[in-house]
Amino acid sequence: MSYVTRLGRLVRLSPLPLFLAALAPTPASAYTDGGDHLTVTVQDAGSGADGTFEVDCHPARGTHPDPAGACAVLERNTRWGKDTFAPVPEGSFCTMLYGGPATAHVTGTWAGRAVDTWFDRSDGCDIARWDRFVPLLPSMGT
Repeated sequence: MSYVTRLGRLVRLSPLPLFLAALAPTPASAYTDGGDHLTVTVQDAGSGADGTFEVDCHPARGTHPDPAGACAVLERNTRWGKDTFAPVPEGSFCTMLYGGPATAHVTGTWAGRAVDTWFDRSDGCDIARWDRFVPLLPSMGT
C-alpha cells in the first residue's frame, strides 16, 4: 500500500475534516426552507435613500435597490447561535460621535427567526452596527 493511499485512508477515518467543517460559518441559506423575507423602512437618510423596501433571499429579489448585495451582507453577518440583528450590548463604551438622524426599521424573517429591530446612528457603536449592514441599509458616506 502506497504512502498516498495510507494518508487518504487516515484522512477519511480522522475526525479532523468534520472538526474543520464545523468551524466554517454556516450560510444563512442552510437555515431556510424557502427563502427569507425582510421589510426595511428607512427614514431621514436623505439622498433618495428613504422609503420602504422588500427583500427576499434564496433567491435574491424584491423592491430593495440592491437585493443581491443586501442578501450577501446578511449572509456575512449570520453566525450559528448568534442573533444577526443583536443591538449594541448594554454598557458598551462608544464614541460620542453623532452620525445623523437616519433610522431604519427591519422586520420579517431571517435565518428562520422573526426580526423586528431598529437601527440609528446615535453614537459610534450604532454607526458601526449600521455600517455592518450596508447595503441592506443605505451607505451614509462614513
